[in-house]
Amino acid sequence: MSKYAVIFDMDGVICHTNPFHALAFQAFFDKYNIPYTEKEFEDHMYGKHNSHIMTYFFKRPIHGAELVALEEEKEGLFRKIYADHVETIPHYIPFLNGLKEAGFATAIATSAPRANMDLIVDVLGIRTMMQSILASEDVKLHKPHPEVYLQSSNTIGVPPENCLVFEDSFSGITAGLNAGMKVVGVLSTHAKADLPPCSFYINDYSEINAAKVMELLKG
Repeated sequence: MSKYAVIFDMDGVICHTNPFHALAFQAFFDKYNIPYTEKEFEDHMYGKHNSHIMTYFFKRPIHGAELVALEEEKEGLFRKIYADHVETIPHYIPFLNGLKEAGFATAIATSAPRANMDLIVDVLGIRTMMQSILASEDVKLHKPHPEVYLQSSNTIGVPPENCLVFEDSFSGITAGLNAGMKVVGVLSTHAKADLPPCSFYINDYSEINAAKVMELLKG
């Protein structure tokens, strides 16, 4: 069993999906005559669960069967738009290979629906490299609550203090910190100044390797 683990968010961390989510939400909100701005997308879409997004933009509580139906409609649009564009943030696969060669456990912990995660994980062919894969349906409380990270830690058998999280959003970084884990901020969506303090920041995975991960965990 590995002593140390790296846990990845997905959107904005493994793949730069946010521009495609924005396209899907634009089409979705246009259908329902819902106004939106890019600033609102930054503050209330990127890194947020659909329950928050729908409630904010529809300006009323969205939950239960209505949330499920609206979520399935929007995420179906996303998968249709993104299916032919799946690719990682630069140098992710070599970095992941390096982690595995160094003996790290690895996991995915995303707020995205499982169908989105399945699309990305299977196109990239990384499912067998992960010791845990958790999506929105696997937790009751969503980021910034730490449930998904604590559940990942428990599944892979590595204590939170020995886990390093890769996140790109304010709520995701907060979730990792709330779990008692160290966090690397991936600057794919937000500027460093707009995020909570992290142990390290990267623009892409050429800027980090397994040795640096170990340094961060032991530091």
